[in-house]
Amino acid sequence: MVISNKTIAAIGTDAVSEAMRQINPDVVAAYPITPQTAIVETFSQMVADGLVKTHFVAVESEHSAMSAAIGAASSGARVMTCTSSQGLAYMWELLYIASGLRLPIVMPNVNRSLSAPINIHCDHGDSMGARDTGWIQLFSENGQEAYDNTIQAARIAEHPDILLPAMVLMDGFIISHSIDRVDILEDEVVSKFVGEYKPAFSLLDAENPVSIGTFDGLYGYFFEFKRQQEEAMVNAFKVIKDVGKEFGEISGRPYDLFETVGMEDAEYAIIVLGSACGTVRHQVEEMRSRGIKIGMIKLRVFRPFPAKELAEVLSGLKAVAVFDRSDTFAGHLGGPVFLEVRSSLYDLPKRPLIVNYVYGLGGRDLSIELIDKAVGELAEIASSGQVKQLVNYLGLRE
Repeated sequence: MVISNKTIAAIGTDAVSEAMRQINPDVVAAYPITPQTAIVETFSQMVADGLVKTHFVAVESEHSAMSAAIGAASSGARVMTCTSSQGLAYMWELLYIASGLRLPIVMPNVNRSLSAPINIHCDHGDSMGARDTGWIQLFSENGQEAYDNTIQAARIAEHPDILLPAMVLMDGFIISHSIDRVDILEDEVVSKFVGEYKPAFSLLDAENPVSIGTFDGLYGYFFEFKRQQEEAMVNAFKVIKDVGKEFGEISGRPYDLFETVGMEDAEYAIIVLGSACGTVRHQVEEMRSRGIKIGMIKLRVFRPFPAKELAEVLSGLKAVAVFDRSDTFAGHLGGPVFLEVRSSLYDLPKRPLIVNYVYGLGGRDLSIELIDKAVGELAEIASSGQVKQLVNYLGLRE
């Protein structure tokens, strides 16, 4: 049954703050950083106004924010924080601790470029740098998805077969500070969907004492712990799909690992994530109306990476273009999404040709003209059977 939504006009950060209020976490520890600051400002005001029962901890840095989040989660609390860019980088060592301790912390991250030079605008370098820290990563196309993903992230992270922290990604300024239509669920619907978090262990349970963060060197079980983390990521595929389907039943907006457009008869396709999906979708649909057999895959889940599922969808294509809003600086090997997709296709008996387009670093616009340029080159690759240049920088000044 679909529950009626309340429609509001909101910027992306306010949509996330509203989701956090409805989740009603026990503890939020956060520090402001542009363009995430608006989440902290709005949510802390909600706490001050008595609209949510959360204990809000105003810390002195992002390192302290994640430290406080880890401590609170270890005590058995439902915990959230949020950050961006250099703030995420400042948390670096603690990201591994949160995932290694299997603490289901939820953290919206507003994607912003990393210095230097100083830039406050969007690219995905911050979260892509954290892709191997053991966190689940959900990307959002717009404010609606940022709201929806935040709610689902709590259910996913806290599932007993997973118990891993989760990032909800949204593009800085493009989503975070743009007003959009957002359908908000009723408070009681979200509360029932998220449920009550019941931790298996708590540092505050004096009757059942546990040790957390102990030394496990030399002859311990560190290797086994890491293998269990990987197994939790594998388990996440099913849980993410199940939670996305259940969310669709209460909202009318089902979610999966990725979304496809025009892939039923496509000869070549674009893979993209984040806010650029809207622009790419517009062009793909316009081209398909003219008989051009192009498709699009909007990647929602980057960690765990849906390699098998993507390979199945892409196996019959002639050519694939992967759009990356970050680079790996590995000597023209391509962006992180490209490397993952290319690896996913390796075992196919017949692989499509693949090309990478790095775009939008530091907030550079992805125009319709640039998409048309990439699609023209992709069509040429499909017809000629040759990739002239593996990695391309789309929109780079001469």
